[in-house]
Amino acid sequence: MAFFLLEIGTEELPADFARLALPQLKDQVERDLVLARLTASSVAVTSTPRRLAVLVEGLPAKQEDEQQEHKGPPAQLAFRDGVATEAAVGFAKRCGLPVEQLEVRDTPKGPFVFARTHQIGRPSLDVLAELIPSWIWSLQGRRFMRWGQGESRFSRPVRWLVALLDQDVIPLVLPDCDPPIHSGRHSRGHRLTPEPVEIPSAEAYSRCLAAVDVQVDRSARASQIRNQLEAGARRAGARLDLPEALFEELVDLVEDPRVIEGSIETAFLSLPPEVLSTVMRAHQRYVPLFIHEASADPLALRADGALLPRFLCVSNGQSEAEATVKRGNERVLRARLADAAFFLKADYGVPSIDRREALSRVTFAEGLGTLRDRTERLEWCTDVLLGELQLQPELAQTARRAAHLCKHDLVSQMVGEFPELQGIMGAKYILAEGEGREVALAVWEHYLPRGAGDALPRTPAGAVLALADRLELLMSIFSRGDRPTGSSDPYGLRRAANAVLQLIWHQQWPINLQRILVRLSGEWERMFPDLNISSESLSDVLSEYFQQRWIALIEENDLDADIAQAIAAPENYGSSVLSDPCESLERARFLQLLRDQGRLSPIQSVVQRASRLADKGQLARDVLSPSQAVDPGLFVSQSEAAMFAVLETLAPMAQTKGKSRELAECLHESSQVLDDFFDGSDSVLVMSDDLALRQNRLNLLSILRNQANCLADFTRLEN
Repeated sequence: MAFFLLEIGTEELPADFARLALPQLKDQVERDLVLARLTASSVAVTSTPRRLAVLVEGLPAKQEDEQQEHKGPPAQLAFRDGVATEAAVGFAKRCGLPVEQLEVRDTPKGPFVFARTHQIGRPSLDVLAELIPSWIWSLQGRRFMRWGQGESRFSRPVRWLVALLDQDVIPLVLPDCDPPIHSGRHSRGHRLTPEPVEIPSAEAYSRCLAAVDVQVDRSARASQIRNQLEAGARRAGARLDLPEALFEELVDLVEDPRVIEGSIETAFLSLPPEVLSTVMRAHQRYVPLFIHEASADPLALRADGALLPRFLCVSNGQSEAEATVKRGNERVLRARLADAAFFLKADYGVPSIDRREALSRVTFAEGLGTLRDRTERLEWCTDVLLGELQLQPELAQTARRAAHLCKHDLVSQMVGEFPELQGIMGAKYILAEGEGREVALAVWEHYLPRGAGDALPRTPAGAVLALADRLELLMSIFSRGDRPTGSSDPYGLRRAANAVLQLIWHQQWPINLQRILVRLSGEWERMFPDLNISSESLSDVLSEYFQQRWIALIEENDLDADIAQAIAAPENYGSSVLSDPCESLERARFLQLLRDQGRLSPIQSVVQRASRLADKGQLARDVLSPSQAVDPGLFVSQSEAAMFAVLETLAPMAQTKGKSRELAECLHESSQVLDDFFDGSDSVLVMSDDLALRQNRLNLLSILRNQANCLADFTRLEN
């Protein structure tokens, strides 16, 4: 068994390229090796900023031999009077066999000609030489480029190629590169070590690169970085401000990680902590150090008491250059923080209300007015929501004031330079001006959640404002006819719709989102006559979109897809998931619980059976009371009377909002009685020749279907 190495050497790759490319590369190599009949013990991929590498262990020296059977023409066309025809001769030639080795066999369609071939496996070295170029050029990523006069496209120019099978070089050329790349056994070490490094064998790859200051194993490099950062934090008696995205980026920025501690001038601790951490993390890729005991006050105006005047950075330099790197990083950070201090001073000189007026000079989107116009629409949405929610007067007043001021910082100098701070700086500015803390907190929270897994607003006022912000965005962009398509969603509409549902769920608001969408659509039709909006069409499109996002979020909450589809089904009478998103979520969770406990199956079986027969009747789906459609005087069996009694018990639960749990429990408890209607000792024939009896029994089943539909469309549940 052989050890195979492929190293694709490049100029410095973007930090996020390896994260996207390595899974592609691994899947492609594993798939192609199987198709090529080269079974390996393991396939591993790794990377550094200047290379992608594939390491395959346990590779055979050659392909497995392959026996193949080929079906040819019908025997009557292949042979005439025992003599091979042109059809037989051509078939044999294509299979590489003499005609005498063809066989005639009987098949269900008559006798046919067959050929057996034996394909001898080719050397692995030859097969790999053919596969390697396709592995390189099939990788996908953002912002690929061409270089020189070549036609090849890659994230960055390819500069060398190491391809070894044990000690042997796999000969190949990438002719479309400029200059053309020939495979060999010479790699390159750390970028400060320019001499090529010879790789004597595939197995020696990691050791050879380690000797020239390259930790090629990405997972080992990640462990080194994390351990060094945590050790630095322990020495400082602090905790790391290290989001996972920053950590992953650091892993892909260095080949020989060394953590260096730098210092910050204490004067800069007068800046808000988010300003310092944003400058360090987002712009310099440094790791801030927070004081362990510091309270996490989102409205803090100064960083002293929260941040240490120190930071950690991950260097790719050599040990003897650490002092120089430290001074350089401190100098760059000092300049960036000085800029931030200037922006902060300039912003403090402009009242927030004046910045709100300045929003009228910034266009929001074509056809949708300015940011000032958007703010006013957001205020109107806030009023609509407050009318629906009936919050306490002081909370409503806080939400309205926060809505009035929530976007003013979009024209501040600080947010202009650091867009990540929008909302955060707006809250701090109005707090510094004397605005109430509750108003400032609502402004800070209204951008939450910023993405999947992010925190949600804790205060009702902040949640109302966050909900109004997303609804205004969705209404406005959908009014223009824009929709997310595939991976393209420039306005973040999927994220906005998800946030609407998450906010409602988190606050446990019994809110009718469907009714709100109808009301907002009517107002948008009035506000934008030039967009030719149909309020009915707009609310329908948005309702459908929210329903899709509801299903997607339910599945992300580890609930079965068929349960989500069954609850969101349009056939459900009076149970649109948007009429009460919290109640519909609770329904989904309870049905999942019943399934996990094995209690859903009896209900599902009898309701699905009833639904199939009910479809043969004409009873409307909104009839929930058996007394409206069933005549007990026509009963001829005890099973009919027993089912009628069950439906009478279920009717109030089906007709009352918030009784879904009781309805499901009662259905489960009654499942045997309902099943006896079909299969018990006193069962009846539903499709009786007596039309009156038939219709009465179909109505019984239709009532059962309709009542169960208040939970979910059981016909969509999988067995």
